[in-house]
Amino acid sequence: MEAATAYEIKPRQAVALETRRVAKTYPSDLGLIRAVDDVSFEVRQGEFVALVGPSGSGKTTMLAMLAALLSPSSGQLLLDGMDLAQMSDIERVRLRREKIGFTFQANNLVPYLTALENVELMLRLNGRLDKAGRVRSQELLARLGLGERMANLPSQMSGGQQQRVAIARALIHNPSLVLADEPTASLDTERAYQVVETFANLIHENNRAGIMVTHDLRMVTYTDRVLQMRDGKLVKQYVTREEIEGLAGGRLEH
Repeated sequence: MEAATAYEIKPRQAVALETRRVAKTYPSDLGLIRAVDDVSFEVRQGEFVALVGPSGSGKTTMLAMLAALLSPSSGQLLLDGMDLAQMSDIERVRLRREKIGFTFQANNLVPYLTALENVELMLRLNGRLDKAGRVRSQELLARLGLGERMANLPSQMSGGQQQRVAIARALIHNPSLVLADEPTASLDTERAYQVVETFANLIHENNRAGIMVTHDLRMVTYTDRVLQMRDGKLVKQYVTREEIEGLAGGRLEH
C-alpha cells in the first residue's frame, strides 16, 4: 500500500480542540491512581491525529473525556473555545449531539434501521433532517462506496461496509470534532487501510478535527501527527512524515 501524503496544516486554520494540563484521578487502597496525568495538546481544523500507547496508558480515558462522556479531575478541555469541564450534564449532552461525531470498534449501528436511516439519525436528533439533509446523507454514502447499500440493514452488510456507514453517521452533522476508537480492530488489513484512508480524506476535505485511538501502528501512516501516551502521560509526539512512517513500520519507543 502506497504511503499517504501528510495533509498540510495551514497557519490560518484555527485550533478546534485544546487540552490544558488535563488529569483524571481515581482513589484506590494503594493511593491515588492517575489515569491521565497533566496532558496538554491541541488539534487544528482539518488535522487528523492518532493517539497511541499500550493498554493502561490512559488513551481510552483521554478519549472519553474528549467525548464529554467523562469529566476531568483537573485542567481544561476546550472545544471551539468552550470548556467541557465547566459544562452541566445537560450542556454536555447537547454538545455531544451537535459538535462531536463518534465511530467505535463495534459500530453501534441501529440494527433495525437501514444504512441511510442510520446516517440520517444524527440529523433527526439535531432537528436538521430536511430535504437537503437527506440528499447530503445519500451523497456521503455514495462517496463512501455505499450507493447501492443504502437500503440494506446492518446485518446485510460486511464489517467494512458497516464501519463506513458509521463514518458517514459521524460526519453528516458537520461536527467540530470526530473521534474514532479502534475503528479497524475487527477488519482485515485491506479493509482497515481503506476505512482509515477514507476517514482521513473526509476529515481533511470537511476541515474537521479528527482523533483516532489505535493499537495498529500501520494505520498512523494516514494521520498528520501521532501522540504517544504512557502511564497516563503524553510522552512523545511524532510530527514529521519520516517519524510517522518510521512508527508505522516499527513499534513504539519505550
